[in-house]
Amino acid sequence: QVQLVESGGGLVQPGGSLRLSCAASGSISSIYVMGWYRQAPGKQRELVADINSGGSLNYADFVKGRFTISRDNAKNTVYLQMNNLKPEGTAVYYCNAWSFLGRSTLNYWGQGTQVIVSS
Repeated sequence: QVQLVESGGGLVQPGGSLRLSCAASGSISSIYVMGWYRQAPGKQRELVADINSGGSLNYADFVKGRFTISRDNAKNTVYLQMNNLKPEGTAVYYCNAWSFLGRSTLNYWGQGTQVIVSS
């Protein structure tokens, strides 16, 4: 089992910045990719960025150049630095992790953290 706890959401003005954190606990050695998704009201959940165990990064086109995903292995934490936020970035942001269990893969979600971009 893996537990994910997000923090760092809040209200920010357009053009502002926020940093989200996702702390993982439990069977963390089995995790092979962690990432951030977001879900805006009335819309489907979508990938924002992820990072795999080899350090490869993947970003959605709509955040390239503005958001940065990183991890601190010593703290078992993944971060999402969000710069130049836009109103359409208003959403609940969820931390996600995939892990191996034998020949199976398991998917985990955090509880989500609200980000509101508004003046």
